[in-house]
This record gives sequence, C-alpha cells and structure tokens, in this order.
Amino acid sequence: MAFEGLSEKLSAAFKRLKQKGKLDEKDVKTAMREVRLALLEADVNYKVTKQFVSAVTERAVGAAVFESLTPAQQVIKIVHEELINLMGSEVSRLQIPSKGQCVIMMCGLQGSGKTTHSGKLAKLLKGQGHRPLLVACDVYRPAAIKQLQVVGEQAGVPVFEMGQIDPVEIAKKALAHARDYGNDIVILDTAGRLHIDEQLMGELENIKSAVDPSEILLVIDAMTGQDAVNVAQSFNDLLEITGVVLTKLDGDTRGGAALSVKAVTGKPIKFSGTGEKLDDLEPFYPDRMASRILGMGDVLTFIEKAQEQFDEKQQQKMEEKLRQNKFDLQDMLEQLEQINKMGSMQQIMGMMPGGMGAQMKDADIDERQIDRTRAIILSMTPQERAKPKLINPARKRRIAAGSGTKVEDVNRLLKQFEQMSKLIRQFTRPGKRRRRFMPF
Repeated sequence: MAFEGLSEKLSAAFKRLKQKGKLDEKDVKTAMREVRLALLEADVNYKVTKQFVSAVTERAVGAAVFESLTPAQQVIKIVHEELINLMGSEVSRLQIPSKGQCVIMMCGLQGSGKTTHSGKLAKLLKGQGHRPLLVACDVYRPAAIKQLQVVGEQAGVPVFEMGQIDPVEIAKKALAHARDYGNDIVILDTAGRLHIDEQLMGELENIKSAVDPSEILLVIDAMTGQDAVNVAQSFNDLLEITGVVLTKLDGDTRGGAALSVKAVTGKPIKFSGTGEKLDDLEPFYPDRMASRILGMGDVLTFIEKAQEQFDEKQQQKMEEKLRQNKFDLQDMLEQLEQINKMGSMQQIMGMMPGGMGAQMKDADIDERQIDRTRAIILSMTPQERAKPKLINPARKRRIAAGSGTKVEDVNRLLKQFEQMSKLIRQFTRPGKRRRRFMPF
C-alpha cells in the first residue's frame, strides 16, 4: 500500500512526542529529525524535504504549541497542514471550456500507463455526462493502437485512428471528426519513449501547436520515485504541462513522487491511479492523502466509493427483505458484488481512520475470500440460495466440487450465514432501530 513505510515511521515519531506530555524545543527538533529521515527514505526530493521540515519546525517551535494542553497533537496538526500545502492546498480539477471542444493531451514515457489511463479518464468523463473521443496518436509502439481500441471498447468510448501516419495530422483530423460526431472532449494518447529525447519532445510540441490543448496531463509512475519527479520537470520545462496523473498509488510505492512533484514543478497532481480496473482513477485530494499518510484514514473517499456502488433502489428493496426476515444467500451475493467493486479489502481498510485501519492493515486479510464465497454461492441452485436448509451433505459435496473448494468451506459459509441471519432477526424485531445493512 502506498506510503505504508512513511506512515509507520511518522506514527512512531509522533507516538514518542505524545509520551512526552509537555514539549520543549529540543523535543520538537528531535521529532523533526525523524520526520526528515522518514521523508528522505520515502524518496522525497531533498530540497523539498528540507523546506518542509524547516516550515514545520518554525511553526511548531512557538508559544502556541508549548503552552497547549495537547502539544503533540498541535505538532501533528501542523505537519498535516504542511503536507496539504506540499501537495497542493486544494483539489485541482480539469479546465473544461463551457463552450466548444476540450482537448486533453496525454503524455509520458513508455510504460508509465498512459494508454490505460487515457481510457480510465475517458470512462470517468463519460460517467459525468460528457462524450469523450479517444485518439490514437502513438504510431510507433507495437500494438499501441490496438491497445487503445481494446481499452476504448471496455470503457464504452469511441476511438479515432488513422494508422501509422503523422501524429500531428491524426490529431487535427480527430478534432474535425469530434465536431462532426458531437464529441465534446478529445483525449490524445500520444507516443512515449524509454527516455526523453529531442524527437519525442519535438513531436509533442508540434501536436500542442496544432491543436492548442486545454489540458496537457503528464502520466508518471509513482513506483519510480525521484525519477518520476525528474521526468515531470523535464516535460514541464518543454511543454508547460497543466497537471499530473500519478499511477500505481495502490502499489508498494514509497510516495516520494506524490510529495515532491507539486513542489518541484509547480503543477498539481490532478488524478491518481489506484488499481488495474478502468474504474480505478480518482481525483487527487491533497487533504485526504495527507490524512492517509498520517494514519487518519480517508472516510470521505470511502463514503464516495460506497455511494457510487450502492444503488438506492436496491438498498430499499434489501431493507424491505430484512424487515420481513427474507434475507437469503442471493442477497448476500449481491452485497458482496457491490463491496468488491469498491476495491480490495486492503484499499478499503487503508481508508479507515486511526486504530481500526492500523489493526486491519496488520491483519492477514485474504483477498481471495470474497472470490471463494462468491464461487460457492454461484455453485448453488436458485432454490438452494433461497432456502439454505435444503443443502444436505450430498448437495454440499456437489457445491464444493463446482466451486473448487472443500466441503468445510461450504459448511463455514452456511454457518456464517446462519449467524448473520440471527443477527438480522435481532435488529429487525419490533421496537429495534433499523439500520442500513452491509454484511462485511
């Protein structure tokens, strides 16, 4: 999980501060040395780290902190605020013109995830009511055009391509095509290279001059740390990018790129890629990311993900079934499907605040358990899902064989379901306060 190492080191430093009670200047400076080391180990730019620690120390070494009843909490509050300032004081949104076309130019090195994230962005914008068009301007990389077509089909977004001709000509023809077919947003998937070179940058400058994009988004891989920041600076110097898409923030990344890129380039991170699915693209919220880094969780993002996946009518239908004690294994399967769409359990637990998130993070979470449970239920007949008591030993053996599991796994699921049913009956007794139900 992104920032895991940094979060642990910062938590340890602040824990020692909390144990002190009253603080003096020496305590603060000792803690700031630990913070500095933690940031450097997370691959944060040296100059950025130095400026950050200096800003925090200047604010923390003051009467307001030392005279506070909770000085350690005041220091943490200052660190939180400075982290937000470091990544951008507020969320930076796409600049989409109220009239006419919006051209978004996606650029980056080869292998950064540019084509996939062009599709992710197109799907996100389509969900907001826009009519995006994906344009294949990468005419060099083998199968790049085919990859964009596959991604476009998965996203339900049309793809414009003219084969392996001049990318500038493709971009200009794509704008005319978009006007004719009512596409209000044009996303150009440009070519990348294994490294920055004169030919690559010259081509990108020519495309920029030809289509005058509203946004130039640089896609960089968070796993590459300081290299990503150096790439961002080079692209910004030559193209004047408008923002960054940071990919692989769900992986084992130290976080240096996320904490450095805004300070080094002056350009905001606009989106973060948090998984392999086309839905795994989020607006980048500096305040929420700062809270995650400091172990405060990200409840707002969790709520938004839940609202996206949980259909209101379906929940009302579910509540009606609960009131009538008619909750069955098919309903359980539907709830699991919705939770699965929110992301992995590790991702969901990473959004939980304080001790809950830390405890669950340290727990051995088997991500495949939901898949096994789903397979078991899908191996049942509709009658068995509606009436689990029909499932005798012979049926259990059939279900286990069909789902690739053991009879013990089937027994465990049925036992969990029975316990859940008892709990539901307790909550739905007359006089009990009803609550929205989510089994896991």
